[in-house]
Amino acid sequence: MQSAMEDRRETQETLKKDETGSLISADKVQGTDIYNRRGDNLGEVESVMIDKRSGKVAYAVVTFGGFLGIGSERRALPWNVLSYNTDLGGYVVDAEDDVLRRTPVYADNNNIDPEWGKRLHGHFGVPPYWQ
Repeated sequence: MQSAMEDRRETQETLKKDETGSLISADKVQGTDIYNRRGDNLGEVESVMIDKRSGKVAYAVVTFGGFLGIGSERRALPWNVLSYNTDLGGYVVDAEDDVLRRTPVYADNNNIDPEWGKRLHGHFGVPPYWQ
């Protein structure tokens, strides 16, 4: 019979490897493919941005296109325009291709201001994560 300490250690190892129900660790989201509505692969999640105060996932920073990082573009997508598709094993963007091509770019990764956030959410027609 296993001790409580061994059970806890085994549970922690399982959590490190797998998702738990509908939860997933942020490091497992990194590298997940992004698809359009037709199922075309557009790129992958580079990182997720989480609001420190609310704990809500705000954006997925996505790398689109390119080969070995050459010619690729980084864009932020509001988290609420993404939905996980188990058949594809990735996230589907609920937006038309022309909307994706015109996604507002942020100039300074270290200073994402609220006005840019409002423009980005408005561009996709979704409410900002902070509302």
